[in-house]
Amino acid sequence: MSTVGHGTSRVKRPYDASRRRAGAEASRRRTLEAAERRFLAGGYASTTIGAIAADAQVSADSIYKSFGGKPGLIRSIYADALRGREPLPAEVRSDEVQRAERDPRAILRAFGGFVAELSPRAAPLALLVRSAAQSHPELQPLVKDIAASRLRRMTENAQRLAAGGHLRADVTVERAADVMWLYSAPDLYELLVLQRGFTLERYGEFVADAMIAALI
Repeated sequence: MSTVGHGTSRVKRPYDASRRRAGAEASRRRTLEAAERRFLAGGYASTTIGAIAADAQVSADSIYKSFGGKPGLIRSIYADALRGREPLPAEVRSDEVQRAERDPRAILRAFGGFVAELSPRAAPLALLVRSAAQSHPELQPLVKDIAASRLRRMTENAQRLAAGGHLRADVTVERAADVMWLYSAPDLYELLVLQRGFTLERYGEFVADAMIAALI
Protein backbone atom coordinates (compact mmCIF):
# COMPACT_ATOMS: atom_id res chain seq x y z
CA MET A 1 0.00 0.00 0.00
CA SER A 2 1.47 3.35 -1.00
CA THR A 3 1.95 6.30 1.34
CA VAL A 4 3.07 9.86 0.85
CA GLY A 5 5.18 11.59 3.44
CA HIS A 6 5.50 15.20 4.48
CA GLY A 7 7.83 15.68 7.39
CA THR A 8 6.89 13.12 9.99
CA SER A 9 3.30 12.64 8.82
CA ARG A 10 2.30 9.89 6.39
CA VAL A 11 -1.08 9.70 4.68
CA LYS A 12 -2.36 6.36 3.45
CA ARG A 13 -3.82 6.16 -0.01
CA PRO A 14 -7.10 4.21 -0.24
CA TYR A 15 -6.66 0.66 -1.51
CA ASP A 16 -7.99 0.38 -5.05
CA ALA A 17 -9.85 -2.93 -4.85
CA SER A 18 -11.76 -2.27 -8.06
CA ARG A 19 -8.54 -2.10 -10.06
CA ARG A 20 -7.35 -5.37 -8.57
CA ARG A 21 -10.67 -7.06 -9.37
CA ALA A 22 -10.56 -5.74 -12.92
CA GLY A 23 -7.04 -7.08 -13.35
CA ALA A 24 -8.02 -10.49 -12.02
CA GLU A 25 -11.05 -10.62 -14.32
CA ALA A 26 -8.90 -9.66 -17.32
CA SER A 27 -6.46 -12.46 -16.49
CA ARG A 28 -9.33 -14.92 -16.08
CA ARG A 29 -10.81 -13.87 -19.41
CA ARG A 30 -7.49 -14.23 -21.22
CA THR A 31 -7.01 -17.66 -19.68
CA LEU A 32 -10.44 -18.93 -20.73
CA GLU A 33 -10.07 -17.57 -24.25
CA ALA A 34 -6.61 -19.08 -24.65
CA ALA A 35 -7.78 -22.42 -23.28
CA GLU A 36 -10.81 -22.53 -25.56
CA ARG A 37 -8.65 -21.86 -28.63
CA ARG A 38 -6.16 -24.53 -27.62
CA PHE A 39 -8.74 -27.19 -26.76
CA LEU A 40 -10.75 -26.75 -29.95
CA ALA A 41 -7.69 -26.54 -32.21
CA GLY A 42 -5.56 -29.28 -30.69
CA GLY A 43 -7.88 -31.43 -28.62
CA TYR A 44 -8.01 -32.12 -24.91
CA ALA A 45 -5.09 -34.54 -24.55
CA SER A 46 -2.48 -32.51 -26.40
CA THR A 47 -3.37 -29.19 -24.77
CA THR A 48 -1.14 -28.34 -21.81
CA ILE A 49 -1.60 -25.93 -18.96
CA GLY A 50 1.84 -24.52 -19.77
CA ALA A 51 0.80 -23.64 -23.32
CA ILE A 52 -2.42 -22.02 -22.11
CA ALA A 53 -0.49 -20.04 -19.49
CA ALA A 54 1.97 -18.79 -22.10
CA ASP A 55 -0.83 -17.73 -24.44
CA ALA A 56 -2.71 -15.95 -21.66
CA GLN A 57 0.42 -14.41 -20.14
CA VAL A 58 -0.30 -15.83 -16.71
CA SER A 59 1.47 -18.40 -14.57
CA ALA A 60 0.60 -22.09 -14.70
CA ASP A 61 0.26 -22.02 -10.91
CA SER A 62 -2.42 -19.35 -11.15
CA ILE A 63 -4.41 -21.54 -13.54
CA TYR A 64 -4.24 -24.51 -11.19
CA LYS A 65 -5.20 -22.27 -8.28
CA SER A 66 -8.16 -20.71 -10.10
CA PHE A 67 -9.47 -23.65 -12.12
CA GLY A 68 -7.88 -26.81 -10.73
CA GLY A 69 -6.46 -27.96 -14.06
CA LYS A 70 -7.90 -28.83 -17.45
CA PRO A 71 -11.27 -30.26 -16.34
CA GLY A 72 -11.98 -27.10 -14.36
CA LEU A 73 -11.00 -24.95 -17.32
CA ILE A 74 -13.36 -26.84 -19.63
CA ARG A 75 -16.18 -26.54 -17.09
CA SER A 76 -15.65 -22.77 -16.78
CA ILE A 77 -15.44 -22.27 -20.55
CA TYR A 78 -18.68 -24.19 -21.06
CA ALA A 79 -20.46 -22.19 -18.36
CA ASP A 80 -19.26 -18.99 -20.02
CA ALA A 81 -20.52 -20.21 -23.42
CA LEU A 82 -24.01 -20.69 -21.97
CA ARG A 83 -24.18 -17.03 -21.01
CA GLY A 84 -24.46 -16.06 -24.68
CA ARG A 85 -23.26 -13.04 -26.60
CA GLU A 86 -25.13 -10.28 -24.76
CA PRO A 87 -24.35 -8.74 -21.36
CA LEU A 88 -27.49 -10.28 -19.84
CA PRO A 89 -27.12 -14.09 -19.61
CA ALA A 90 -29.19 -16.09 -22.09
CA GLU A 91 -30.97 -17.97 -19.32
CA VAL A 92 -32.19 -14.70 -17.80
CA ARG A 93 -33.31 -13.42 -21.21
CA SER A 94 -35.15 -16.66 -21.88
CA ASP A 95 -36.93 -16.44 -18.53
CA GLU A 96 -38.00 -12.90 -19.32
CA VAL A 97 -39.47 -13.98 -22.67
CA GLN A 98 -41.42 -16.77 -20.99
CA ARG A 99 -42.81 -14.41 -18.37
CA ALA A 100 -43.80 -11.67 -20.80
CA GLU A 101 -44.94 -13.57 -23.89
CA ARG A 102 -48.41 -15.12 -24.15
CA ASP A 103 -48.07 -16.68 -27.62
CA PRO A 104 -46.49 -20.16 -27.29
CA ARG A 105 -45.24 -20.02 -30.87
CA ALA A 106 -43.38 -16.81 -30.10
CA ILE A 107 -41.89 -18.43 -26.99
CA LEU A 108 -40.62 -21.41 -28.95
CA ARG A 109 -39.31 -19.24 -31.78
CA ALA A 110 -37.36 -17.28 -29.19
CA PHE A 111 -36.12 -20.56 -27.79
CA GLY A 112 -34.91 -21.57 -31.25
CA GLY A 113 -33.05 -18.27 -31.42
CA PHE A 114 -31.33 -18.94 -28.10
CA VAL A 115 -30.28 -22.41 -29.27
CA ALA A 116 -28.79 -20.87 -32.42
CA GLU A 117 -27.02 -18.20 -30.35
CA LEU A 118 -25.43 -20.57 -27.83
CA SER A 119 -24.63 -23.61 -29.96
CA PRO A 120 -21.62 -22.30 -31.94
CA ARG A 121 -19.60 -22.19 -28.71
CA ALA A 122 -21.38 -24.61 -26.40
CA ALA A 123 -21.93 -27.51 -28.81
CA PRO A 124 -18.29 -27.99 -29.93
CA LEU A 125 -17.19 -27.88 -26.29
CA ALA A 126 -19.79 -30.46 -25.24
CA LEU A 127 -18.79 -32.71 -28.14
CA LEU A 128 -15.11 -32.32 -27.26
CA VAL A 129 -15.73 -33.26 -23.64
CA ARG A 130 -17.80 -36.30 -24.55
CA SER A 131 -15.16 -37.56 -26.98
CA ALA A 132 -12.23 -36.91 -24.65
CA ALA A 133 -14.00 -38.55 -21.69
CA GLN A 134 -13.65 -41.94 -23.38
CA SER A 135 -9.93 -41.91 -22.59
CA HIS A 136 -9.85 -39.33 -19.78
CA PRO A 137 -12.08 -40.50 -16.91
CA GLU A 138 -11.68 -37.19 -15.08
CA LEU A 139 -14.06 -35.69 -17.65
CA GLN A 140 -16.86 -38.19 -17.14
CA PRO A 141 -18.51 -36.22 -14.30
CA LEU A 142 -18.60 -33.17 -16.56
CA VAL A 143 -20.25 -35.15 -19.36
CA LYS A 144 -22.99 -36.20 -16.93
CA ASP A 145 -23.33 -32.70 -15.52
CA ILE A 146 -23.72 -31.13 -18.97
CA ALA A 147 -26.48 -33.55 -19.94
CA ALA A 148 -28.22 -33.35 -16.56
CA SER A 149 -28.16 -29.55 -16.36
CA ARG A 150 -29.58 -29.24 -19.86
CA LEU A 151 -32.39 -31.68 -19.04
CA ARG A 152 -33.09 -29.81 -15.80
CA ARG A 153 -33.32 -26.52 -17.69
CA MET A 154 -35.57 -28.02 -20.38
CA THR A 155 -37.82 -29.45 -17.67
CA GLU A 156 -38.19 -25.97 -16.16
CA ASN A 157 -39.09 -24.60 -19.60
CA ALA A 158 -41.61 -27.39 -20.14
CA GLN A 159 -43.20 -26.73 -16.75
CA ARG A 160 -43.67 -23.07 -17.65
CA LEU A 161 -45.27 -24.01 -20.96
CA ALA A 162 -47.62 -26.36 -19.13
CA ALA A 163 -48.46 -23.76 -16.48
CA GLY A 164 -49.37 -21.31 -19.25
CA GLY A 165 -51.69 -23.85 -20.86
CA HIS A 166 -49.54 -23.96 -23.99
CA LEU A 167 -48.92 -27.70 -24.36
CA ARG A 168 -51.22 -29.96 -26.37
CA ALA A 169 -53.48 -32.14 -24.27
CA ASP A 170 -51.52 -35.26 -25.20
CA VAL A 171 -48.13 -33.75 -24.27
CA THR A 172 -46.95 -34.21 -20.70
CA VAL A 173 -44.29 -32.07 -19.05
CA GLU A 174 -41.90 -35.02 -19.22
CA ARG A 175 -42.48 -35.48 -22.94
CA ALA A 176 -42.11 -31.75 -23.59
CA ALA A 177 -38.83 -31.70 -21.64
CA ASP A 178 -37.55 -34.62 -23.71
CA VAL A 179 -38.47 -32.87 -26.96
CA MET A 180 -36.74 -29.65 -25.93
CA TRP A 181 -33.74 -31.59 -24.64
CA LEU A 182 -33.45 -33.35 -28.00
CA TYR A 183 -33.66 -30.21 -30.12
CA SER A 184 -31.11 -28.36 -27.99
CA ALA A 185 -28.61 -31.24 -28.19
CA PRO A 186 -25.08 -30.55 -29.47
CA ASP A 187 -25.47 -33.55 -31.76
CA LEU A 188 -28.15 -31.73 -33.75
CA TYR A 189 -25.89 -28.71 -34.21
CA GLU A 190 -23.15 -31.04 -35.43
CA LEU A 191 -25.46 -32.75 -37.92
CA LEU A 192 -27.25 -29.71 -39.32
CA VAL A 193 -24.69 -26.90 -39.08
CA LEU A 194 -21.31 -28.60 -39.20
CA GLN A 195 -22.25 -31.42 -41.58
CA ARG A 196 -25.24 -30.15 -43.56
CA GLY A 197 -24.11 -26.53 -43.69
CA PHE A 198 -27.20 -24.89 -42.19
CA THR A 199 -26.82 -21.20 -41.41
CA LEU A 200 -27.45 -20.33 -37.78
CA GLU A 201 -30.69 -18.58 -38.76
CA ARG A 202 -31.95 -21.66 -40.59
CA TYR A 203 -30.84 -23.86 -37.71
CA GLY A 204 -32.76 -21.76 -35.16
CA GLU A 205 -35.85 -21.83 -37.37
CA PHE A 206 -35.57 -25.62 -37.75
CA VAL A 207 -35.41 -26.05 -33.97
CA ALA A 208 -38.37 -23.74 -33.40
CA ASP A 209 -40.52 -25.33 -36.11
CA ALA A 210 -39.81 -28.83 -34.80
CA MET A 211 -40.75 -27.91 -31.24
CA ILE A 212 -43.89 -26.08 -32.31
CA ALA A 213 -45.02 -29.12 -34.30
CA ALA A 214 -44.26 -31.50 -31.44
CA LEU A 215 -45.59 -29.55 -28.49
CA ILE A 216 -48.44 -27.14 -29.32
